[in-house]
Amino acid sequence: MTYREPARTTTHRIRIRWIPLAGLFVVIAAIAASLGYQLLASSSSPAASPSHVLRGKHPGAFGEAVPSTVWPADGQAAFVETGQSQVHAGPNQHAAPIASVAKVMTAYLVLRDHPLRLGEDGPTITLTDADVADTERRGRQRESVVSVAAGEQLTEWQALQALLLPSANNIAAVLARWDAGSADRFVARMNAIARSLGMSHTRYTDPSGYDDATVSTAADQVRIVDRAMRLPVFASIVATPSATLPVAGTVRNTDTLLGHDGFVGVKTGSDDAAGGCFAFRAIRWIDGKRTTITGVVLGQPGHDQIAAGLAAGEAMVDRIAGQRGVPLRRQPYSSAHQSRRPSTSSRGFSPRLGAPMTRISRPSGPAS
Repeated sequence: MTYREPARTTTHRIRIRWIPLAGLFVVIAAIAASLGYQLLASSSSPAASPSHVLRGKHPGAFGEAVPSTVWPADGQAAFVETGQSQVHAGPNQHAAPIASVAKVMTAYLVLRDHPLRLGEDGPTITLTDADVADTERRGRQRESVVSVAAGEQLTEWQALQALLLPSANNIAAVLARWDAGSADRFVARMNAIARSLGMSHTRYTDPSGYDDATVSTAADQVRIVDRAMRLPVFASIVATPSATLPVAGTVRNTDTLLGHDGFVGVKTGSDDAAGGCFAFRAIRWIDGKRTTITGVVLGQPGHDQIAAGLAAGEAMVDRIAGQRGVPLRRQPYSSAHQSRRPSTSSRGFSPRLGAPMTRISRPSGPAS
């Protein structure tokens, strides 16, 4: 944080030889106005405003400075804890590709426009020949997709599952067109929400994150992840290990930390430009208190980029919590998901358990 000296007041030395009474009042009023303005400027300066992003050393899990060892050796990272308004940002914060972590904003925007309650399926989206052609094109580009068929009907709930669990780029495009009428209009709204949340180093160019021009910082992404996790439906979906879709069949969550050591989500991401990325939430008992840690790591190197992102996030949570941190074994969203009634698929294709899921990756690993 930058320390800025308060504005200095200037002492006015006035020598009065002979001023009519009315003139004296004018002089006194001018001096009072000048001093009042300077005091107001001092109190409203940026130095007096609360900082929303803390860098370097700052209060951490135990009310002490967060050591530099919390942060991954490579890439960038940030986190926020229960009850804190500030995002704790590590070094090297700069706009960088975020891969499929971008889908957090996509899901958030869809749920903002088409709210769901737990147990609701939401409106039905009918897939077209154009959607099938788009899926095939993305497959040839080695993007992450799920199998679809013309005439297939996905509920909003199922489409969000396809978006967030196996990280289907083709369903990101489907949801964008369904929500806003076109991908361009949807992306414009993504950027508008980013600006409203103070994500000043973020620029979305597509709803899936496959485009390397979709960039952000770890600190910016913590803001949208924290906001999305306030939506019970979003939190429930990202806490789901697997789901069944009408044509793709059983799809699995790329977040393999889910359900272990207090992890309850959120979203992986990986490609050559972004490296391994992971937006996460974990719940630990720290000093006898239930503590939620929401964070993001970007740009993690490794042959298995998804594994690199997951490992960096897990190590970061362990370091934040320290030895006094104990994983919360009971996951907060599992019961809500398990008690949820099965989706009605009679309006489209019947679920085919075990049907193949087409999930094609880039040469260096799956874009998730």
